[in-house]
Amino acid sequence: MLSHLKILTVTHKRTNLNEIGNFVIKSNNSDELKARLEKLKEQFELDELLYVSTCNRVMYMFIIDRELDSTFTSHFFQSVNPDLPLSTIENIDDIVFALQGEEAMEHLLDVAASIDSLVIGERQILGQMREAYEQSRQWNLSGDLIRIIFQQAVQAAKSVYANTRIGDKPVSIVSLAIQKLLNSNLPKEAKILLVGAGQTNALAAKFLAKHNYHNVVVFNRSLDKAQKIAKSLGGEAFTLEELASYRDGFDAMLVCTGATEAIIQRDLYQKILAGSKEEKVVIDLAIPNNVADDVVQEFPINYIEIEGLRQLAKENLAFREQEIVKAKRLLVQFQEEMPSLIQQRRLELAMRQVPEAIKAVKNKALNEVFQKEVETLDDSTRELLEKMLTYMEKKCIGIPMKAARELSLP
Repeated sequence: MLSHLKILTVTHKRTNLNEIGNFVIKSNNSDELKARLEKLKEQFELDELLYVSTCNRVMYMFIIDRELDSTFTSHFFQSVNPDLPLSTIENIDDIVFALQGEEAMEHLLDVAASIDSLVIGERQILGQMREAYEQSRQWNLSGDLIRIIFQQAVQAAKSVYANTRIGDKPVSIVSLAIQKLLNSNLPKEAKILLVGAGQTNALAAKFLAKHNYHNVVVFNRSLDKAQKIAKSLGGEAFTLEELASYRDGFDAMLVCTGATEAIIQRDLYQKILAGSKEEKVVIDLAIPNNVADDVVQEFPINYIEIEGLRQLAKENLAFREQEIVKAKRLLVQFQEEMPSLIQQRRLELAMRQVPEAIKAVKNKALNEVFQKEVETLDDSTRELLEKMLTYMEKKCIGIPMKAARELSLP
């Protein structure tokens, strides 16, 4: 069954981070995303599906009983994005990792343990994967096999963090961006706009608080999330729609929303500048970028985006290279356990039918096959017979259960 596990993924390793946006599912809200994933699952006859989109990767993990090839991959992503450039389609094998079976499992473990991250050792990816899995489970996109595989990946990641130093001196894309912000010598009283209140900006808020930046205004589609972050900083909170009417100025802006297109367009940016001609620090941690190109080109901006953080990420890698070797050894153990875990689960599912099947045999014997003979028995004899058959029923159920447990042992 592990051979049915497939992963199609686009990461920082094969393409410019800005190009990853071509492979994400474009949607305006969760209902639209759910509908598009359901359509994708139905169109390609996927048994299960898990979709993960982060700042440096997009991953489609699914269960299907067929081999992946270039035709499948190109058709899949043309369905994801009908506007995918022809040049991208022609070079799809050079951009997309198409992984199957053991290779797909190895990749999933590497991702969960942050070995495959742009910033090695950052723990944010595991939280993002958990959110993605929970979403897919609630939407009935994933099932039993992905559940077992994902749980193993989580346990493997926990083991890596507990038994290596890969997570020491924790660094993340957000922390690297804040480091760049600090290097700009932004004064502590500077006004900072946070656009978006997801996991990334929530983490950014913690770094801002740590460095004593509290003059913060948070904008988000749902006001309650914005208020939660604003409260942690002693700042203000507004809905995303209110950003267009904001005129109180700012010194820096950190943008990261779930939007799949630029939301900070030229006209909007012009308005919120409120006449200011000074250079602003703009951090864009969204994939695809949430800040339009013409904003970056036409206004005085110190623009910080994920692609520009690659060099800092490489410097972080040097510290962790030895820990990666240790982590890989641990992950091999978890990967080797997968076939027996899947076999054990298949036996458990098969064994569910045993009690009912044996009960049905007993009832048929009493009420059909030997009905006439049973009817001739007196009450005490019939009662004894039923007790004997009930005893046999329980014992017969126990025999295959015990055998199944022994078969599942390594």
